[in-house]
Amino acid sequence: MKIKQISVFLENRKGRLWKALNVLSNAGVNIRALSIADTSEFGILRMIVPEPDLAEEKLAENNFVVKVNEVIAVEVSDEPGGLDAVLGLLNNADVNVEYLYAFVEKKTNKAIVVIRTEDLDASIKVLEEGGVTILSAEEVNML
Repeated sequence: MKIKQISVFLENRKGRLWKALNVLSNAGVNIRALSIADTSEFGILRMIVPEPDLAEEKLAENNFVVKVNEVIAVEVSDEPGGLDAVLGLLNNADVNVEYLYAFVEKKTNKAIVVIRTEDLDASIKVLEEGGVTILSAEEVNML
C-alpha cells in the first residue's frame, strides 16, 4: 500500500517550477497530487504521478535533483474532524508524521491525504487496525 512519491529540489528562481512541470508535460506524465514547500533559497516539489520512474528519468535528464521515496495515501472523511481522527491514531501509536498534503476526491465525499511518516510499516498497521482506508498507487492514479 506504499506509493512512490517524486521529490524535486528546485532553486528558488524564476522559471524553475515551470521548467520541471514542462518536462513532465512533454513526457506525457500526469500529476495526481502535488505539494510545494519552500525556503528563501530552494523549494521541494512533491508529486504523486502514475509513472514515477519515467518522471524521475525525464527530470534527471533535464538536470533536476530528484528523489523517489515512499508515502501512503489514505481516505479521510471530508468533514470537520476527519483528519484529526487519522492523525490521532498515529499520535496514539507514537508515530511521527514528517509531512502531509491533501486533495479532495471528486467522486465521493472523501479527501485523500498523502502522508510521510518515520515508519511507514507501523503507520500502515495502525491505520488499518483503526479502520482507515489506505489506497494503492493504482487507486490514487484512477482518481
